[in-house]
Amino acid sequence: MMPSTMTAVQLCCCLCLVMVTTTFGRLHPRNLTDNRLIRRNLLGNGLGGTPQMGWSSWNHFACNIHESMIRETADAMVSTGLSSLGYEYINIDDCWAEQNRDSQGNMVAKGSTFPSGIKALADYVHGKGLKLGLYSDAGTQTCSKTMPGSLGHEYQDANTFASWGVDYLKYDNCNNENRSPRERYPTMSKALQNSGRAIFYSICEWGGDNPATWASPVGNSWRTTGDISDDWGSMTSRADMNDQWASYAGPGGWNDPDMLEVGNGGMSFGEYRSHFSIWALAKAPLIIGCDLRSMDQSAHDILSNSEVIAVNQDKLGVQGRKIKEYGDNLQVWAGPLSGNRKAVVLWNRGSSKADITAQWSDIGLDSSTVVDARDLWAHSTKGSVKGQISASVEPHDCSMFVLTPKK
Repeated sequence: MMPSTMTAVQLCCCLCLVMVTTTFGRLHPRNLTDNRLIRRNLLGNGLGGTPQMGWSSWNHFACNIHESMIRETADAMVSTGLSSLGYEYINIDDCWAEQNRDSQGNMVAKGSTFPSGIKALADYVHGKGLKLGLYSDAGTQTCSKTMPGSLGHEYQDANTFASWGVDYLKYDNCNNENRSPRERYPTMSKALQNSGRAIFYSICEWGGDNPATWASPVGNSWRTTGDISDDWGSMTSRADMNDQWASYAGPGGWNDPDMLEVGNGGMSFGEYRSHFSIWALAKAPLIIGCDLRSMDQSAHDILSNSEVIAVNQDKLGVQGRKIKEYGDNLQVWAGPLSGNRKAVVLWNRGSSKADITAQWSDIGLDSSTVVDARDLWAHSTKGSVKGQISASVEPHDCSMFVLTPKK
């Protein structure tokens, strides 16, 4: 697509790449030309201007899902105030359909757990001001092997999903007959675009074929990692794997290191705060994975931090990244925001409390710049900060700041 025909979102993406290059100097040179070409060929469904926000059933419930729970989750998304902060998708993962298609070859909602059908559920979710997501697989069966995949049925299934009022498709990669994802995923992309409904397309290829390098014109987000689990090692490894692809993300198409585990109980408050902060800085999808109906106050406090969410949803759309490391455990992550601001996370991945410092030269600020430093977790501002930002950080925790240059 030539520049004269680029949409505003596409133009913004190309500008974002230039800003990343000039501001941090860390964009991989070998990828720059390819990245610009990729961003000019975004999936043209008008979705994904900022990373998606919502909830998914898999992390907490796996296959133990039913329509009453989905309705109650939609209710909870509203009653907890999370919907007013931008969380909008209620996504049903694997195990929602019958094992076999009907006589016309259509997918059918599982009668024992979704007796009202998906359309009625979509209507209920829409009535709450939310959107409904559904799951399928670019293979012959889904990963649970309890329902059919969409391989060979892409157009039929896309039309079915559209007729039900589905707003989001997570498309997995199991039982794929060893066929290339570059062959399978574009077919569903075209089917969704021809369905007559704007459906967010979340590619769940697990990062095996480096989808960041080819998925921008195909989907609105793409998994860069294998599945996350609710523990410190899994979370940190996914953050690191996702980081290498930072230059490929931007409005319309996002790197996805998998869903949030905040509130599921396997990590400490500080570890969950780090999880949420890094996902927000990295412009990762903020897809909640706990039981919204019974989450505790600490989980709610993390997930509802509007200042951290604002970093994730910043219109500039540049993925922050790891820019400095002291030893093996003390890290500075940072990225540019709109209005010439910087977002900074000082992350202590070690086992003892430590002081961490980000110098202005690390994060693309001139040495003479004076900033107001907003602490996003303490909700306090320190004025007229010069030269560096520092914090004493507890083990497995972080501090997060937005730095606004003073005029």
